Amino acid sequence: MPEPAGGPVAELLWRAVSAGDEYAATAAVLAALDAGADPESLLLESVAPVQARVGREWAANRMTVAQEHAATAINDRVVAAVAHHPASRGRPDRGRITVACVNGEWHALPARLLAEVLRLRGWRVDFLGAQVPAPHLIAHLHLTGPDAVALSSSIPTRLPTAHATITACQAAGTPVLAGGAAFGPDGRYARLLGADAWAADARSAAARLAEGPLAGGRAAPVRHPADRLPHLADQEYTHVTRDAPRLVRDTLAGLEARIPAMRGYTDAQRRHTAEDIAHIVDFLATALYTGDPRLFTGFLTWTGGILTARGVPAATLRPALDRLAGMLGDFPRALATLDEARRALDTAFPPAPAAPETTGPRPPRGRRPGS
Repeated sequence: MPEPAGGPVAELLWRAVSAGDEYAATAAVLAALDAGADPESLLLESVAPVQARVGREWAANRMTVAQEHAATAINDRVVAAVAHHPASRGRPDRGRITVACVNGEWHALPARLLAEVLRLRGWRVDFLGAQVPAPHLIAHLHLTGPDAVALSSSIPTRLPTAHATITACQAAGTPVLAGGAAFGPDGRYARLLGADAWAADARSAAARLAEGPLAGGRAAPVRHPADRLPHLADQEYTHVTRDAPRLVRDTLAGLEARIPAMRGYTDAQRRHTAEDIAHIVDFLATALYTGDPRLFTGFLTWTGGILTARGVPAATLRPALDRLAGMLGDFPRALATLDEARRALDTAFPPAPAAPETTGPRPPRGRRPGS
């Protein structure tokens, strides 16, 4: 009797991926397929859990960014090996689906897994990969006329772009199924931004598409973002986004004045710190766009955990939040969001006894929540 695709296969795959051994990784899944393993189960119960483990290992500081990238690249090759195996070949008889990542979203593996699951279930799939600009996506929709677009995003700061893309697809007459960590664990942001449907994972996405046409469809009415997000009328998102370079620059200058050790930073350290502050500003702006402070507080507490795993106190985030609050005094929603984030940090990482500040904020580089 064939061995299940998960369990031992996943462990073999993990060992190969963590060692950077592409050949051993592909050999493990091909052997499982030759033994009769189900391709879909292999993808979702071996490859996907291994990729999730890669993310956890990075978060725990047991894997470098370079190792994480190498592991992800190997997993992508493994998915291709599964897709090309005779056990995965079939004839498309359901319809046509376009699978694409939002522009600026470089985490393509979740979308790739969905594309392969849909192919296995009889759909003709156009997989467009990572970072697809909306104009190119719309041109593809006009050219191919798919039944739906499956739009993927893992990074919450891509939500404003996702909103514009969803609206553009619907205006072109194609309904949108949204998925990925950026849309929230319960799909709250997919609903907020007007997606026709949301799915938590590849199997539920495939099941939803099999049920029949998504809501909306041809000639869907074009809606202005303010129709769904009336809080945007206060212009706070617009101002924070427009002033982001100044906010980053002035926050960095304020931190250097407050934390003497930062004055000795090298150019590379200052550049990296500015990039980290820019991520904080981006997440704040996105929380203002969605009207949901939880998006920002979730990012800050996640970041605090990442810093703690690297031996950096989460308290190093507070001076940046204080500086931003001082510059955004005329924006009540931004101030309330920053206050809530500070309270969340204090709850998750209680402040230590007062001591001289010697380091600046160093949120992690290279990944964001749910990636």
